[in-house]
Amino acid sequence: MAGQSDPHPSLFSAEEIEFMGEDEMIEIVPNMRMEPLNLISGDYGPFFPQMVTQVPLWLAIALKKRGKCAIRPPSWMSIESLTQILESERESQEAFQVLPFHYVEISRLLFDHARDDIPDIYMVRSLIEDIRDVRFHKVETSLESFEDARSSAVRIKNLSAMEVNIVRPFVGRALQVFYKHGSPDLIPNPERMSNSNRWQQPAPADHGQRRPLRKR
Repeated sequence: MAGQSDPHPSLFSAEEIEFMGEDEMIEIVPNMRMEPLNLISGDYGPFFPQMVTQVPLWLAIALKKRGKCAIRPPSWMSIESLTQILESERESQEAFQVLPFHYVEISRLLFDHARDDIPDIYMVRSLIEDIRDVRFHKVETSLESFEDARSSAVRIKNLSAMEVNIVRPFVGRALQVFYKHGSPDLIPNPERMSNSNRWQQPAPADHGQRRPLRKR
């Protein structure tokens, strides 16, 4: 697992995030007949020629590599949808448009393995890159406001997996610095807490002078 030796909040690698994104469901159009696949993750199929069905992205790519299907790009990957998303992202400097949590990984995998299934692939790729750049810039702008706001929490809606992965360690370290330099009393001090607990322990109850034991 990435970051096991890092004391700070860990980052997933791009490969790990892509692996998680491969579980997203996507539509395929099979060109063969096949019985249902009974897998640990679920049952998929049966498959019939030219009959649209949904499978995980990893299975769609495996079938595509073997020439067994065509992959249908999701509706949000159309030029019309991406253009509208890009315009909305640029108009609002605070709000993030709703996109699939793994939109970066899904689009990258489809660009790599299903180029012939994506109409106007170069335009689609350019729009997604522009959307990603605009969103990253908005994330940076949001993070710059932390010091002035002196906030103890961060709330940014509709971030993707890759964006969360980039933001998480920075936010964690930034908040630690703000606490340390702005409000040191908010940082728990184990030694002080230990001493405090020791002095706050109740004294044993005094039930009066004990009677000496009688010798046998």
